[in-house]
Amino acid sequence: MELLPLDCFQHILSFTSPQDVCRSSLVSSILQSMADSDSVWEKFLPFNYEDTVARLVAPPLLCSSKKELFVRLCKPQLIDDGNKMFWIEKTRGKICYMLSARKLSIAWGNNPLYWSWKPTQGSRFAEAVELRTIWWLEIKGNINSGMLSPNTLYGAYLKVKIAERACGLDALPSEVSVEVGNHKSQGTVYIHSHCKRNGKDSCHRHCEPRDEWLEIELGSFYPEPNQEVRMCLKEVKGVHLLGGLIVDGIEIRPKRLQEPSA
Repeated sequence: MELLPLDCFQHILSFTSPQDVCRSSLVSSILQSMADSDSVWEKFLPFNYEDTVARLVAPPLLCSSKKELFVRLCKPQLIDDGNKMFWIEKTRGKICYMLSARKLSIAWGNNPLYWSWKPTQGSRFAEAVELRTIWWLEIKGNINSGMLSPNTLYGAYLKVKIAERACGLDALPSEVSVEVGNHKSQGTVYIHSHCKRNGKDSCHRHCEPRDEWLEIELGSFYPEPNQEVRMCLKEVKGVHLLGGLIVDGIEIRPKRLQEPSA
């Protein structure tokens, strides 16, 4: 190792992963010095990280090194108008986003007869939206795939809570889908009103408790250049009333390696 030029070894480290670099830094003080260098950690930052940092709602991040900036960006950060959230996955450095309910297209979402916008405990944003009663449930979101990490399997997850007064959400299955270019991932899911209490369900897709919110998996996809990712949950076939669904937004993040493709 001592025979390798410093910049050569740093270049080698930059082709590993953040997790591998942190592990290698424990081997020796020489490796630690190399592993902490800006030239290594800049390779793990998103290609457009300077633009993203400029869009942060919070005061500018003052970091003494690229490694420190990486660590700071591993924590979710509000961007743009505060209705989007950005962070990077700490193990692989992949880009993650969350679109708030305000950034989604919700059928009759601005009609106070059907939906109520308000601050909600545990929400990542200033407000979430609660379904009062409606017979046509349709929630859509979109994001440009160029904003995401290439060659990465992503999942899209609708973050919801189920209010105590919920009704009709499991009378019929809701259709879920993700479309990118000519690829479409689709399926069905039951939104059980008892998920809030026991965290169990019989969904065709995942509906799991995470940080007091449930996750409904809408589908999975690989980003394609210059393509829009279109995500949707809808239940428009029934004639019964639905109510009590609280929506925080849609999270787009890399799927864990052990997760099967949808």
